[in-house]
Amino acid sequence: MGLRTRGTLLMEYNWQFKTVLIGDGAVGKTSIRRNYMREGFQSTHIPTIGVDFAKKMVYFEGKIVRFVIWDLTGQHSFERVRGHYYSGCHSIVLVYSVTNRKSFDNVPKWLVEAYRHLRKLPPTAILANKIDLRQSTSDEDFVTTVEGLEFVDYFKRKLAVPIIFKETSALTGENIDETFTELIRMMMQHTEGFPQPTTQVESEKAEETE
Repeated sequence: MGLRTRGTLLMEYNWQFKTVLIGDGAVGKTSIRRNYMREGFQSTHIPTIGVDFAKKMVYFEGKIVRFVIWDLTGQHSFERVRGHYYSGCHSIVLVYSVTNRKSFDNVPKWLVEAYRHLRKLPPTAILANKIDLRQSTSDEDFVTTVEGLEFVDYFKRKLAVPIIFKETSALTGENIDETFTELIRMMMQHTEGFPQPTTQVESEKAEETE
């Protein structure tokens, strides 16, 4: 329901969640965010300089969620900049490319960085992106589904963190919406007992999710 004040339509929301997108450069973090925001796919890689920001109003299980996404650059030289944006996040989306084994090998480094800034990891989604390119990559190079699942299982047992693993394609949209829907569910469960007050913001179109 909206409330018009001084010519501005305000929308009430029940929850606000912040997530950070992390991972090596050129793995498709920004393309994943753009797909979820319905902004279209860019075939040319444009590196994120520092950070980028997006927000989305989502209907979820009868509640309105204001979902804020910080897209952090993967360049090592920006680690100090990234540190500021971890603060207050309710979840992490860590992305690697199945066509870039180094980006998969670096996943533990990203988890260490997040832990260093947060001290306790929030609900986490690990995404194996660019699965649409597997057919064009030699068997020796691409990261397999089994490897991804084994790492996530180890990480889950080691740190006891709520975690999901999805194989995604920012080009086709495969598993993008499903990832963020499940992430919202995990964040709501993780913060259960700490309900956020209903708040009003300038009207943003809310999208229903299952």
